[in-house]
Amino acid sequence: MTTATAGRALVLNDAQRLAWLRLIRSENVGPRTFRQLLNHFGSAENALKALPELSKRGGKAAYKVCPTDRAEAELEAARRFGARIVALGEPDYPPNLRRIDAPPPLLTLKGPLNASSPRTIAIIGARNCSLAGSKLATTFAEELGRHGYVIVSGLARGIDTAAHKASLRTGSIAVFAGGIDVIYPHENRVLVSHLMDESGLLATEMPTGLKPRARDFPRRNRLISGMSLGVLVIEAASRSGSLHTARFALEQNREVFAVPGSPLDPRSEGANRLIQQGAALTIDADDILQVLETQNQLSLTTQFDEPMESTPNDIPYNELTQDNRQRLLYALGPTPTDVDELLRFLEIPAPALQIMLLELELAGRLERHRGNKVSLVG
Repeated sequence: MTTATAGRALVLNDAQRLAWLRLIRSENVGPRTFRQLLNHFGSAENALKALPELSKRGGKAAYKVCPTDRAEAELEAARRFGARIVALGEPDYPPNLRRIDAPPPLLTLKGPLNASSPRTIAIIGARNCSLAGSKLATTFAEELGRHGYVIVSGLARGIDTAAHKASLRTGSIAVFAGGIDVIYPHENRVLVSHLMDESGLLATEMPTGLKPRARDFPRRNRLISGMSLGVLVIEAASRSGSLHTARFALEQNREVFAVPGSPLDPRSEGANRLIQQGAALTIDADDILQVLETQNQLSLTTQFDEPMESTPNDIPYNELTQDNRQRLLYALGPTPTDVDELLRFLEIPAPALQIMLLELELAGRLERHRGNKVSLVG
């Protein structure tokens, strides 16, 4: 059985990769749920078998497990497009992304650049950037690239595009909100071609063929910051997606850098606010390099333990009673509640509580929040 320990890379076989893909594409299964299911049932295949019954006990009789043929079709579509589907813990999985809370269990990657380098910095900003903003993005990307950093961005118009173009030869990762084969915006298809010809990489956690929706861009932004040691913001309006990425960076314990701008330009309002709130005021690439040197050394030497397929946990079925399920429902509400507090309040074994939470989540009745908190939906 495949396992992963510190310093030892995971390699899934074909059957395991298919099972992982089916599990993460099944109804109400996200990265956190995926990890819980793998921990409890030992393998994705075992978890898939358990999903319908878990959902039924949570109150949802008609549960949609991802069909085998749909997952096989996604694997084949990725292969035809020249992409590869990489699992958390495998050598080509971005190392910085492994260190965030609930990393995606699978990523689809395409391009000549190997994603294993930890020396990465995100450059993001306004789509309708100024000429000065575009020049700054170009200058920062070129200088950081010369110092061995791979640039991460979201392929959007404006600052993202300038950063990608300036880092074609030194390394550039474009993170998609949709499928790996759906270039957005369409006008950047030539840029994507250059990324594939030079030293670039396309990355997404979404299925092939999926057109990006508004709700998918925050997920993409979380990956942009998660892949990076730090995030540089150049021109951002007060409610821009760049500020969401900066917020994710702070939650992921990443450095946030911001280039100041004129208070008369709305495109600078967001970056200026970030500086007020503690982001590093950044004038040139040296400001970033000085901060990241220590982080780089730690990232290059730290080993990681991955939650992988293993022996299933013992489940205390005698505690999975309707009375305990009802007590859990009474204890929960719309306000996020700490799972450890629930454990102390209910006085039941932790594996039993986790199974009951999984039941509710798979039934669409539970939402997980950062900080190990949960709440009832509806």
